[in-house]
Amino acid sequence: MELFPAMPYEDWLETKDTFHRFAQIVGKVRLATSPRRNHWWNVPFHLTGRGITTRPMGLPVPFSIDFDLVGHRLVVDRVDGRSAEFSLVGQSVAGFYARLFEILDDFGIDVEILAVPYDLVDKTPFAQDTKHAAYDPALVNRYWTVLSQVAQVLERFAGDFCGKTSPVHHFWHTLDIAVTRFTGRVVGASPEVDPVTREAYSWEVISAGFWFGDEERPWPAFYSYTAPEPDGLHEQPLWPDWAAWIPARGAHLAVLKYDDVRESDDPVATVLGFLTSAYQAGAKLTGCDSARLASADGITDPCLEPR
Repeated sequence: MELFPAMPYEDWLETKDTFHRFAQIVGKVRLATSPRRNHWWNVPFHLTGRGITTRPMGLPVPFSIDFDLVGHRLVVDRVDGRSAEFSLVGQSVAGFYARLFEILDDFGIDVEILAVPYDLVDKTPFAQDTKHAAYDPALVNRYWTVLSQVAQVLERFAGDFCGKTSPVHHFWHTLDIAVTRFTGRVVGASPEVDPVTREAYSWEVISAGFWFGDEERPWPAFYSYTAPEPDGLHEQPLWPDWAAWIPARGAHLAVLKYDDVRESDDPVATVLGFLTSAYQAGAKLTGCDSARLASADGITDPCLEPR
């Protein structure tokens, strides 16, 4: 299997727009039925050997929803052994929404969601959206391949830090995958800030991840940011030389384009070097004790040496 296969934004845009809405529908079910965790860690998807999962949720009978991106099916499982599934191929957003909620109703799972897209240009309610109905299995499988490979690189990066850190998880609202390191400083947030952002950034963070592109930046890329952003962050050096800081919603993202990584001699080392350089930039300016919080190769055992 090819490492980091090509994933041009334009090639899968129609499929991406449809699948993104599928993911938001399932993600909103996850949001409505899972116990709240700090920084919204209960909300994102996690990866499986065949796709992505909500993980178990709900009481008194827990259930999970999985996207099988190898067999291209949505699978709903209850802890008591009941299971139902349907094909993702040929579904419009409206059809997907109806099929999923038919299963949930049949399973006795009563859940209400705000059934409209989040932060997408087309705000058509899910139940009425017959326009988005493109699902190319080959392109979705390519997305799954890239996602799973990137996840392993982020897991490797996460292992070098022994402070508070998030899981490597996949955000359904933006369709990116990320891992977040916490400096340990509680910063709070202004009451004027929306409650989603207040919870996400109540502590100082240095985050790293990958997104598949959007209308503003129509190319996949690895990224990193520090929040709140310290003065002068965008003036700090990044590695490799072709990485760059770009303006983003009043702050800056460190960005390394996926296609540039693919052309490098050692793509994994290139990504790890980039993410480390962006982390060191944020750690330097926030006063984070990066040496104390280091755990090379995931090792904190004082009797072992990193490889």
